[in-house]
Amino acid sequence: MGRLSVNLCGIELDNPVIPASGTFGFGYEFAELYDINCLGTFSFKGTTKEARFGNPTPRIAECTAGMLNAVGLQNPGVDQVIAQELPKLKQCFQKPVMANVSGFSVSDYADTCAQLDKEEQIGWLEVNVSCPNVHGGGMSFGTDPNAAAEVVRAVKAVTVKPVIVKLSPNVTDIVAIAKACEDAGADGISLINTLLGMRIDLKSRQPVLANKMGGFSGPAVFPIALRMVYQVANAVKIPVVGMGGVASAEDVLEMMLAGATAVEIGAANLVDPFACKKIIEDLPAAMDKYRIETLNSIIGGVKHG
Repeated sequence: MGRLSVNLCGIELDNPVIPASGTFGFGYEFAELYDINCLGTFSFKGTTKEARFGNPTPRIAECTAGMLNAVGLQNPGVDQVIAQELPKLKQCFQKPVMANVSGFSVSDYADTCAQLDKEEQIGWLEVNVSCPNVHGGGMSFGTDPNAAAEVVRAVKAVTVKPVIVKLSPNVTDIVAIAKACEDAGADGISLINTLLGMRIDLKSRQPVLANKMGGFSGPAVFPIALRMVYQVANAVKIPVVGMGGVASAEDVLEMMLAGATAVEIGAANLVDPFACKKIIEDLPAAMDKYRIETLNSIIGGVKHG
């Protein structure tokens, strides 16, 4: 293994940097700007069984040290993703990709994952039980350990590829949900998804977002995300993918010390489309500064220290 490389659920990554779902499209859009093969991998746009137009606009609101979004899982549906998006991606990305999947019922999750599991280029299935922007789906499964476990069992029954469950921070006990997913057969956990937030326009005295509330992301959430990654990594034996406000190579090191095997970067991509490329380029110097020989050697460094 190289100095930056890590192993995520049996698949080796050249580095742990992964653009998060919803911030990197289907990859080929960013391939017009730089060679995206420098990434460890990326999690593509959240995919559902049927096509979704998403929530009404406005969907985005600026906040101090972050942003709110209520896009609502807009995507062309799994059939179109397989028929159109993946062939385009294959032309510019030669590594296994992470498929992010959402659903509105247990069978939705299972059916969509079963289809994507057959695709050669997909390395992992990131099962999102944590979307705060959709009424009646997503997060309703991620706030209850039993419901989350039911989704995991259904998906594992119809797939052979590693299943990573993406958890919501909008819960009382994220550890209980992570452990329930592990017990149900999950191969990894990713966290955190966005925190539920809101802004009000003072002139109209109405919510800025048409959806009223949305997911809060950006640098302001980093300490919360780091705390939850640390708690979950201490409680489970499967790999953890950390995310939430990561914006620098130093943030990546912190996440890995807290227990993350790999690190997703979300909102930073929307501020600077070259964010992930820069973080990868900055990692060796940051490692030298803190006398880190290999990234693999610091995973859970705080957990074991």
